[in-house]
Amino acid sequence: MHNFIFGIYPYIALSVLLIGSVARYERDPFTWKSSSSQLLRRRQLILGSILFHVGVLTIFVGHFFGLLTPLWLLEALHIPHEAKQILAMAVGGVAGVMALAGGAILIHRRLYDPRIRATSNPMDILILALLLVQITLGLSTIFVSAQHIDGTEMVKFMRWAQGIFTLDPNAASYTAGASPIFQAHIFLGLTIFILFPFSRLVHMLSAPVRYLWRPGYQIVRSRRTVPLAARPDASRPKAHRAAVRPAAKPAE
Repeated sequence: MHNFIFGIYPYIALSVLLIGSVARYERDPFTWKSSSSQLLRRRQLILGSILFHVGVLTIFVGHFFGLLTPLWLLEALHIPHEAKQILAMAVGGVAGVMALAGGAILIHRRLYDPRIRATSNPMDILILALLLVQITLGLSTIFVSAQHIDGTEMVKFMRWAQGIFTLDPNAASYTAGASPIFQAHIFLGLTIFILFPFSRLVHMLSAPVRYLWRPGYQIVRSRRTVPLAARPDASRPKAHRAAVRPAAKPAE
């Protein structure tokens, strides 16, 4: 079972994450959204959303570089594992508390406001609940890491993560004997990867970076109910032309 969870399950999770995301974007592009409910309880949403997103993004970046930075590079830069461990505990702790507080606000808002609850689907609530459990597990690992301040536990998971991406057949063995909290944290993280393409989390991949090289574009909503090709010509009655005329003239 250990070999399956840490040696095979990661490839299943990453495959579903990649293939599922591409398939959803191609087959159901109009579902690729965050389904914002910001018109309801806007102030609570802003506070919870900022705390949650800043915390989660900080954690994601920290995990990405913390796990995938080659050990030889740390040695070449003369960065001791102990220093990296303390930095990870400090930054991860602050970011984790922010994400947990923000997530608690968001899930309270979604569960206890009847209007927001009515616009939520079960996956919205499930994925947010799983993220809160995952953040709680992550914060719990700080107490375990404090008992291994020399970074030995951290190195185990660095070797494991890098072994997965380099197709190391012995990757699962690197996590043998690790704390059950760490193992549960990894297992739940991989499970969230599997659920990613089927939830609102896909909006994480929709950062509008293309507008950096396409200046001058603005996304607007139009009140026009008749397509441009079907607009009336001058021969039609004036009253009819006024009825279908666009509500607002675009700014110069």
